[in-house]
Amino acid sequence: MNAPTQPRLRRVVIAGGGTAGWMAAAAIANTLGDVVDLTLVESEAIGTVGVGEATIPPLVTFNRIVNLDEADFMRATQATFKLGILFDGWKNGHDRYFHSFGLTGRDHWSAGFQHFWLSGLQRGHDRPYDDYCLELVAALDGKFAHLPDNRMNYAYHLDSTLYAKLLRTLAEKNGTKRVEGRIAQVDLDGESGNITALELESGQRIEGDLFLDCTGFRALLIEGALHAGFDDWTHWLPCDSAIAVQTENVGPPPPYTRSIAHDAGWQWRIPLQHRTGNGLVYCSRYLDQESALERLLGNIEGDMRTKPNMLRFTTGARRRQWYRNCVAIGLSGGFMEPLESTSIHLIQRAVLRLIRMMPLTHISARDVAEFNDQQFTDMEQIRDFLILHYKATDRRDSAFWRQCATMDIPDTLQQKIELFRETGRVFRKNEELFAENSWVQVMMGQGIMPQSHHPIAEKLPDEELDRLLSGLRDDVRRTVGSLPPHGEYVSRYCGAKRAEPV
Repeated sequence: MNAPTQPRLRRVVIAGGGTAGWMAAAAIANTLGDVVDLTLVESEAIGTVGVGEATIPPLVTFNRIVNLDEADFMRATQATFKLGILFDGWKNGHDRYFHSFGLTGRDHWSAGFQHFWLSGLQRGHDRPYDDYCLELVAALDGKFAHLPDNRMNYAYHLDSTLYAKLLRTLAEKNGTKRVEGRIAQVDLDGESGNITALELESGQRIEGDLFLDCTGFRALLIEGALHAGFDDWTHWLPCDSAIAVQTENVGPPPPYTRSIAHDAGWQWRIPLQHRTGNGLVYCSRYLDQESALERLLGNIEGDMRTKPNMLRFTTGARRRQWYRNCVAIGLSGGFMEPLESTSIHLIQRAVLRLIRMMPLTHISARDVAEFNDQQFTDMEQIRDFLILHYKATDRRDSAFWRQCATMDIPDTLQQKIELFRETGRVFRKNEELFAENSWVQVMMGQGIMPQSHHPIAEKLPDEELDRLLSGLRDDVRRTVGSLPPHGEYVSRYCGAKRAEPV
């Protein structure tokens, strides 16, 4: 006799729209639309944070997964290309360095390019590390184009509200049902503690088997109903407030984000086709809201298009981002300040990870444990990378920077810093987001210089090292010289208005 079959887990309910909700809906509907019944509940009366305008390269892959044509996507979201982030004033208040998306130089299997560059410094070469990175040189020259063999690594600056609308169209086309309404109550099963339904203010009841919490900072399901708990990381990342405002463009959009340090945090500047996104991130312990607003408005370019949007946040993560039959996606699962543009990426990681672990008949405790471990590890690794920007500084000009410079840091980050300082080595663990070149660029940009390098670099005679270094530099310069201005390329590629000369 055959064993009785277990009922299928079919009904997936997404609580909340915005970028997180519609990214989840678009990906699940495109991948599993014939297998699950997908419902998204949102209220037009509830606003979204909507300031996640800068992204990182994995979003290129996500858009392909959901079958978005790149030019159409960029046209719909008024997007521009992004080659990295320009950091102003993080080391001593007057410096600048660039964290690019590309590779620098050419690695050997035994050692990264930085070891050969360091050997060159000892032999009299004086060209900066930056000169060997195509994306970095192109960004600072204001150039961009798609290159054969995907030689140019890039991401986007985009309007996240428009992106959510575009994803909604895709998701609904693939069968997602949208329900308008505010959630009044989350019903729980008295025996298992699982969520059984969402009750709306209208009285409508949305039942489901698996629930995704995309309700943002409110975390109505994962925390409000299930009390999953939260790890607070503000002792390492003390900024807790932000103000965002949009302005008119004053010139052609550069292909990079700017992050400008100030005495209690930092300011972002993100160029889109039709406007520029600006924001001030700060620690309210050292700067009050009125002073923060005055500082932001005194450091923007172009006329304001929107009223300032005030935000409060707590940096940290939920250890249990999948708890019972609820999965937190986006801000409901935790928050990392947008210093390295990781907010949309963390949504993407959670959504694709969930799809890989989507249950058929019942939720496996092993799946839940694995999901939580991987998701929390992602956030810890990003956390360490963000802390690096604050900790590795010579700034002592304000109480905020003195606190950052003297604070204790996680052992994982301390190991990475000291290993690089002593040996020039960086190791990527567990598929962490930021690879070797990212750590090298930021650590050297913040003033951490290796005291030695790998002996493999000493195998190259002077003439051979000269040819290697000069050849790499020449290739970068030759390629960048052939690229069009970024604004002109965007205009031709996705229908943007041609940028007016300054």
